[in-house]
Amino acid sequence: MPHTMLPGGVRYRANGRAFAHIAAFHPELTALRRDLHAHPELGFEEAYTSSRVIAALRACGVDEVHTHIGKTGVVAVIHGQQRGSGRMLGLRADMDALPMTEHNTFPWRSSKPGLMHGCGHDGHVAMLVGAARYLAHTRQFDGTAVLVFQPGEEGFAGAKAMIDDGLFDRFPVDSIYAMHNWPHMRPGQVGINPGPMMAAADRITIHIAGKGGHGAHAYLAVDPVLVAAHIITAVQSIVSRNVRPLDSAVISLCAMQAGDVGAFSVLPGEATLVGTVRTFSPAIQAMVERRLNELCSAVALGFGATASVEYERIYPATINTAPEAEFAANVAERLVGPDQLDREMDPSMGAEDFSFMLQAKPGAYLRLGQGDENGVGSCFLHNSRYDFNDEVLPLGAALHASLIEQGMPLAGAE
Repeated sequence: MPHTMLPGGVRYRANGRAFAHIAAFHPELTALRRDLHAHPELGFEEAYTSSRVIAALRACGVDEVHTHIGKTGVVAVIHGQQRGSGRMLGLRADMDALPMTEHNTFPWRSSKPGLMHGCGHDGHVAMLVGAARYLAHTRQFDGTAVLVFQPGEEGFAGAKAMIDDGLFDRFPVDSIYAMHNWPHMRPGQVGINPGPMMAAADRITIHIAGKGGHGAHAYLAVDPVLVAAHIITAVQSIVSRNVRPLDSAVISLCAMQAGDVGAFSVLPGEATLVGTVRTFSPAIQAMVERRLNELCSAVALGFGATASVEYERIYPATINTAPEAEFAANVAERLVGPDQLDREMDPSMGAEDFSFMLQAKPGAYLRLGQGDENGVGSCFLHNSRYDFNDEVLPLGAALHASLIEQGMPLAGAE
């Protein structure tokens, strides 16, 4: 029978023992989440966050707590009532904040100028701690649960650092799951699809070399600003004229540096463009890199300048494996009902370093709705007025826990 949780004004409905159990300590999860929000830390600097996680896990009664994996990463191990299946499933939450100034005024706003939990990783940590508390208390599964608290998702490739530090050698999970809050969906909703969920994120730097001179005698110079302008325009043709309309790619040139704003009559000798490429397909990714090099060089040559492209592959695409995505969707459907589950959710052109884990292990990445018309949690991610919606803490924790219980069921369990 569905349970409606009343504390905190929660309005969504969810099914199952895990949700009902975790709802009882919703206030404690909220307090933890808000404490983490008030003390944001950047990637690989999550000393306070890790210490709070470690203390919470030990208080929960997990079987093992492992620290300093990938610098500040933490891993908890919980054994089920039975272990005969030999199975091991992983759950992951990211811990780091962003280098941005918060403009909220509530009491738990950031206490650190220039740092903010603007992506909800504070909520992700609290949800996984909630799942740990429930799983350690009930142990209604046959196997071993591995809970991964990962540093440095925001551009530091913390997932890769943990893998390089032996994460999956020490904890050889059969599959691994993660979720991210999504303000575009209401509380109580879950989204997933059986393929790409997030795009690959690449950084491009275009260096243009011309010949500086006086703005009044431009004919004696080779103007790199003019070359940059033509490159900016020409680059937009790569997607529109090289990528099938049914496929997806984005090229954005987001910054330009050239000259001195105080020297209005001086043509600089160099210009630099910086931007990002987002793709889902390795073939399209390779094509974009090749065409960028060809086009930028050719455009610059046409003006008597030279251009070189530095193409850095930062994060690969986050691609769910189909069997694990179907399993996760089925688990979510039992929890929230079919009307609150989107099994064919559109992928995002954003990026996520959980992709490194999905390259190493089967698994799935889910979206957890947290938006609302009343403004609670409704700002989109990386917004200076964003805040995680505490309403969904028990739901996210129950979804984590249900993946463990249903992925490694006890003999005779429903």
